[in-house]
Amino acid sequence: QKCPLCKTKTNTVFGVGAQDADIMFIGEAPGENEDLTGVPFVGRAGQLFDKYLEYLGISRTNVYIANILKCKPPKNRDPQSDEQDACIQYLREQVKIIDPKLIVCLGRISALRIIKPDYKITSEHGTFVKKGRYVMTAVYHPSALLRDPKKKDDMLKDMEKIKEYAVKHGLKI
Repeated sequence: QKCPLCKTKTNTVFGVGAQDADIMFIGEAPGENEDLTGVPFVGRAGQLFDKYLEYLGISRTNVYIANILKCKPPKNRDPQSDEQDACIQYLREQVKIIDPKLIVCLGRISALRIIKPDYKITSEHGTFVKKGRYVMTAVYHPSALLRDPKKKDDMLKDMEKIKEYAVKHGLKI
């Protein structure tokens, strides 16, 4: 209840998945379906994301999925900086608890907040960086793929790189 979004939400959406996941996917904020169910990435974008995971043989139950914000912004708008600031400590605690070996930012906003403030998703997606003790990468947000299907091939290549990294480093998928 650190920002006004808590007054308009149906459910708080903390995250879902294995508490000992080696891979953690982090999006920006819950959408309408997520707000209704309390589970991240269950709407159209989440269903598309699940298809990528399934195609690559990555079990959704073996990874952890969360968002920066825990409450849905109105009209699915981008999270504001003050809202991100209000929720970021919850995400940091989730990362500490899960202790993933690979963090994958889903979309530009997540990458800007988590990887670096000048992250360019169109030119840097799919590249791996080490930040502190974590290896990180970013891919297009699944909702961006729904708006621009031409990005689906890039997403597939990036997800294949994630699987290759996981297999090479013995991560649970």
